[in-house]
Amino acid sequence: MKKLVLICACCLTTLIALSQTEEKKWNVGFYGGITQYNGDKGMNFYQMDAPATYAFASVSISRYLSKHFDASVFFTRGEIGNTEPRSPWTTKADEPIHFLVRVNTFNMLLRYNILAPKWAVRPYLYAGVGGIMHEGIHSLQHERYDYALPSFGGGLNFRLNSVVSFQLEESFMYTTADDIDGDVKGANDGYLYHKVGLTFNLGKQKDTDGDGVSDKKDQCQNTPAGISVNSVGCPLDRDNDAVADYLDACPDIAGVASLNGCPDKDMDGITDKEDRCPDVFGPVETKGCPDADKDGIVDIDDKCEGTKTGYKVDATGCTLDNDKDGIVNEEDLCPELAGTMAFKGCPDTDGDGISDKDDRCPTVKGTFENKGCPEIAKVDIQRITVIASKIYFETGSAKLKLISNSSLDDLSAILKRNEAINLTIEGHTDNVGEHDYNVTLSQQRTESVKAYLIAKGIPAARLTAIGYGETKPVADNTKAAGKAKNRRVELKTSY
Repeated sequence: MKKLVLICACCLTTLIALSQTEEKKWNVGFYGGITQYNGDKGMNFYQMDAPATYAFASVSISRYLSKHFDASVFFTRGEIGNTEPRSPWTTKADEPIHFLVRVNTFNMLLRYNILAPKWAVRPYLYAGVGGIMHEGIHSLQHERYDYALPSFGGGLNFRLNSVVSFQLEESFMYTTADDIDGDVKGANDGYLYHKVGLTFNLGKQKDTDGDGVSDKKDQCQNTPAGISVNSVGCPLDRDNDAVADYLDACPDIAGVASLNGCPDKDMDGITDKEDRCPDVFGPVETKGCPDADKDGIVDIDDKCEGTKTGYKVDATGCTLDNDKDGIVNEEDLCPELAGTMAFKGCPDTDGDGISDKDDRCPTVKGTFENKGCPEIAKVDIQRITVIASKIYFETGSAKLKLISNSSLDDLSAILKRNEAINLTIEGHTDNVGEHDYNVTLSQQRTESVKAYLIAKGIPAARLTAIGYGETKPVADNTKAAGKAKNRRVELKTSY
């Protein structure tokens, strides 16, 4: 029966284990140390004058249960004996007081960790049951099996890293028999193991996003590969603005998520580093700067604030004054020519009180009546009247007679000398023929005169040709003399 118990206990070592972390639940440990015996032949625990010198080795397999509890199985092999004088209660002086046995133990234990896993040094207590096999060697002639009831102890666990821990442990084991040392007196025989060892956490912690923080501790799972994270698996955020550094365009200055972690002091939707005016609200189009007068030049660049709406400005925000006469273009009637305020920015070259813009003769003094031009000479006026009476056409035709050419040449010369005057050419007929015919003929004849003058270099804009037909007679059309007077060309000057 005892052999069966020991075999079952041995099988359980593959099923029961202990671990130091939630992520790595499996653990294996390797121990060594010395033993002490307490029984009928003496050798009390912790006796220092004749200390035990026997050694042992131990292996453990373990599994994590919760933050404070682990389950474990230990296998121990070593020797235990007595090296001290007989105890006071021993009566037979000649009875051997020395013995030595080789012991193999199996123990199933439940361990209570007093502190939580976050502590690097954790004291613990444990208790359990087990089996003991004494080999048939030294003081024993045959193998024998006993129970270890109870087994208990305690120790300190020093976590070196996430895998390796160092342990110091005191393990007490009492047998169910009292004759291992050859005596049956007093309490059952007991063993004490002074242990020192290393344990190794096994298994791979689950880390879905591969950031080095297990899923159980990872508060920000699915972190992109290669991103540095903190102890809880969240991407680093140096400025604590809730925007991870790898997404934060300004990782050292707290900002807002909508601007990729960059600050925006004036709340205009433009980051401070891109905002020319980070302390004043402004539109995106002007890089965050306001333009109070709406002239297209932001206030920080505008040297002439308060520009009137619609006025064009230069790069400094000042209204344009192309001719530099102190009058802005929008108020200057002559923006390309320097002038005076009296003439709204226009010059008066000849000083006749009429601006060049309105002066038909801007380089010669004239009168308002003549639009800035001087009076035409009386001799020229008289000559024009004479010329008008010497313009002849072929009968029933608009073709000029050659005799008219010299007169028209004189007329063109007069017009060239007096460039400011305009000329109206009026054509008239008698009442012979149809009205429409006469109007058409008179119009054609005036057009012939106009064409001749244009050919001589007189601008068409200065010439107006009008045919009145018989509508404006100056004499009686019932008489031949009157009809002759009505067939005429009149030349009228104007400015």
